[in-house]
Amino acid sequence: MYSLQSQYLCQFHAYPWSYYKSPNFIIGLVLFIIGFTINIQSDTILQNLRNAPPVNTYKIPIGGLYQYVSCANFLGEIVEWFGFAIASNSLPAWAFFAWVCANLIPRAILHHEWYMIQFENYPKDRYAVIPFVI
Repeated sequence: MYSLQSQYLCQFHAYPWSYYKSPNFIIGLVLFIIGFTINIQSDTILQNLRNAPPVNTYKIPIGGLYQYVSCANFLGEIVEWFGFAIASNSLPAWAFFAWVCANLIPRAILHHEWYMIQFENYPKDRYAVIPFVI
């Protein structure tokens, strides 16, 4: 998918300079940056959790968007690629976004179910990946 996107963007489609001031591009870029920030923050929380004592044990992620969802890092990826699809407005980008959703949403649901089984004190009001939806 990456090569399909890069080939499309580098060889088959040229954006006029005015496109970079369009609402599509600006909204998409903002969403991409928000998703990237969510992803970095969520991965940092998970990494810190992994290194916290007791080491080599599973723990419940707390903080950031983990207040609302079990897989905040997946949410960040989904928002990133949604923003990219909006910004580029290309068929390969929309196809990649669909693939990301088809891959990460089922994984997030399984992770969420696993957390619920493993931890009696797991927050019951958390969703799997999209706050207040899934």
